[in-house]
Amino acid sequence: MRYANYVATEQHGLASKLRLAVVRLNRRLRAQRTNSSVSLTQVSALSTLHKCGPLTPGELAAKEGVQPPSMTRVIAALEEFGFATRSPHPTDGRQAIVKLTDEGLSYLEDEITAREAWLDKRLAELEPEERELLSHAAEIIDRMAGQ
Repeated sequence: MRYANYVATEQHGLASKLRLAVVRLNRRLRAQRTNSSVSLTQVSALSTLHKCGPLTPGELAAKEGVQPPSMTRVIAALEEFGFATRSPHPTDGRQAIVKLTDEGLSYLEDEITAREAWLDKRLAELEPEERELLSHAAEIIDRMAGQ
């Protein structure tokens, strides 16, 4: 086998292994959720509001990569849960501003705590060298993801 073919095969194998490992880890982390009545799309919107602050529905839809009508339904559900509020835009009467509530922030913190507690247990089972290796891998994965 030529070197170039070997490298391509090896990279494909790594890509496949990494993809599968990330999918499995994500699935296990999602299983640690504290309230499954809130959809993952809704959790993602809450996380974006937490990270970015108050946004218009259009801005939130763009950041989440969904169409505005879909985001309107997500926002309505978040309002029903008491996790977000809509208020009039200060300068554009046609717009609204969506903001995370204290209840929404508390929910997000509970979700993060549950997932990280599970992950902390798994990490504690590893050797110190393995944890250090994962720390470096996390930095590389963040770079790959464009974070």
